[in-house]
Amino acid sequence: MVLTYLLFENASGYALLERVKSEDVGISLDVVQKSITDLSRFSKLISLRAFLPFASAENALENINAISEGEVTEYMANFLEMNLRKSKKTGKVKGTLGVQDPKIGNIIQETLGIKCEGGELVAELSRGVRAHFHHYIRGLKKEDIDQAQLGLGHSYSRCKVKFNVHRVDNMIVQSIALLDQMDKDLNTFSMRVREWYSWHFPELFQVVKDNYLYCKTAKFIGDKSTLGEDSLPGLEEILSDPEVAKAVVEAGRMSMGTDISEIDMINVKHFAERVVGLHKYRSKLYKYLSNKMEACAPNLAALIGEQIGARLICHAGSLTNLAKYPASTIQILGAEKALFRALKTRGNTPKYGLIFHSTFIGRAKQLNKGRIARYLANKCALACRIDCFHDWSDEVDGKPNNRYGVVLRDQVEERMEFYATGKQPRKNLEVMRGVAEEEAKRRAEEKAAGKGDKKEKKKSKKKKKKRKAEEISADTASEEPKTKKKKKKKSKKKE
Repeated sequence: MVLTYLLFENASGYALLERVKSEDVGISLDVVQKSITDLSRFSKLISLRAFLPFASAENALENINAISEGEVTEYMANFLEMNLRKSKKTGKVKGTLGVQDPKIGNIIQETLGIKCEGGELVAELSRGVRAHFHHYIRGLKKEDIDQAQLGLGHSYSRCKVKFNVHRVDNMIVQSIALLDQMDKDLNTFSMRVREWYSWHFPELFQVVKDNYLYCKTAKFIGDKSTLGEDSLPGLEEILSDPEVAKAVVEAGRMSMGTDISEIDMINVKHFAERVVGLHKYRSKLYKYLSNKMEACAPNLAALIGEQIGARLICHAGSLTNLAKYPASTIQILGAEKALFRALKTRGNTPKYGLIFHSTFIGRAKQLNKGRIARYLANKCALACRIDCFHDWSDEVDGKPNNRYGVVLRDQVEERMEFYATGKQPRKNLEVMRGVAEEEAKRRAEEKAAGKGDKKEKKKSKKKKKKRKAEEISADTASEEPKTKKKKKKKSKKKE
């Protein structure tokens, strides 16, 4: 197949180039590569047939978005139909069209009936046209092309990274990374508070074992010599246990710790206060993460939990990448080092990665942990794909829900029961059909309720209009006799 035309997409518009007629034989790859650097030689191979500039920056952005998604716009289709030569007998385009993207070539061939071709020859010709494009178009400078490319690149990038309510996986990645880092730092800081304050009150470590409560208690007590019966209400409020509060007071009376100066105590209190503030921020951050997971991946969160689901998304890079992974990859996600070490040493490969922290694997017996991990990874793959690719616009409120995730979690529970008792679980096809039928019924009921509400609103509006019309007619009827009486009085006065 001999290449006749070449479609070149530029930031300034579409260009259609044609093979020079003097070239009877098809253009070879070696000839193109040798002539790219020389404009005089390259212009003998291919010449400009038509150029269609973009009307505005918005038009350019619309076309570049369509090209990136493998679509043909009306702008491009009309340009090709008007400028390609067609035979008078058949009405088809003579020759073939060279296209850089094979997806666009397939769509052009299906929709417009134009034979398209790609490959190394088209790539080399496009490279030469890109190098000498400002010579083909009169009045177009190389600096103008660079500015157009820069502006279109910025607008295209902004369009790609624009905020989407249902795809906030980037916020999930950042928040779970911060949450994991805060857990490590809080453990370190809490141990530092324990070591620092234990010089003064070492017995408190045995009474209050929770890090957060320990920091709050140390901040409240300060100097242990001030502990007494007056401190019990405050300690009970912090510890939520009167017996533990009494034990703290008794331990303060019998403490063997050393006395410290006021300046040291002030520093200990300040540090404990900062650690308490970090604990409070950590709880707020967890609520924020839960809300984001409900908005982005509710089915995955319902199946395996917010934190583990967020870690899977973070490790994959995005929800879309995680949805593209097979179940076998999701199963060992997070255990890559152990996997490659096992492959290198020809040992046993790991059974689970990040999903090991799930409660299902913790509750399973040692013999069934690998089976549950494989089954759970399969359900995670389904939940991810539902969250990523399901069209939530069909919902009445337009928001994602976790109905599939709840059913998938029940399936994992049934599988665990099957390993324990032998009871046969439901099949996946049966479960999914049940959820789909329930959603269809719910949508039909909500639509019917919406129509009923609309009818009632219309009836109420009609009744209000009738009442207003009756009131207006009554007012006009009451005003008419008054005007007649006034006219009679005036006529009597004149007589």
